[in-house]
Amino acid sequence: MAGKVFFSVSMSLDGFIAPESLEGFIAPEERRDDPDVQRWMAQWMELQQWIFPQRLFRENLKLGEGGEEGRDNDIARETFERTGASVMGKRMFDVGEQAWPEEAPFHTPVFVMTHETRDPWERPGGTTFHFVNDGIEHALDQAREAAGDRDVRIAGGGAMILEYVNAGLIDEFSIALSPVLFGSGIRLFEGVDAGRVALEQVRAEPTRRVTHLTYAVRER
Repeated sequence: MAGKVFFSVSMSLDGFIAPESLEGFIAPEERRDDPDVQRWMAQWMELQQWIFPQRLFRENLKLGEGGEEGRDNDIARETFERTGASVMGKRMFDVGEQAWPEEAPFHTPVFVMTHETRDPWERPGGTTFHFVNDGIEHALDQAREAAGDRDVRIAGGGAMILEYVNAGLIDEFSIALSPVLFGSGIRLFEGVDAGRVALEQVRAEPTRRVTHLTYAVRER
């Protein structure tokens, strides 16, 4: 039986999954001293603060031994282990290509939506990036085949997630609701087709750092 299609993101209390888009905030190198870049990074790190201390995060990015092993770590590990393949947008890939270590942190096939034609890019540790330029459904078909009986994760960014939600292709999603306020930024559900999407709450689990919310998605 094919697995589920899901996404899992961190979100601020006022509904944002990233600060305002900042074109080229990673490159060129000298922009790291740009106040706007520093502000973007500070907001993003505050949003994601719950994951950085976790043992799984440290193991996956080769940051050394140790790390927390509580419920946050368990949930992060469950998400990692259920994922047999991922789909992401080109902008997310462009940022990650510069930021990820040589052994990219997915360890599964990743299908990147792009308008370009590019050969697969194989990385150490089991991650191979495949570049798809003929639509989100074709990318998902390839990801399902690669994942087998495991789940397919729509990794992001926000616009890519929204495309899959509005196409009725998401089975489930999880939000790590972080106790921060952005005021502005990229909203998770900006432009959602609310008339065709119904949600059923599966789990609400608070921890010391965030509240984990899981919803099943149904057609309205």
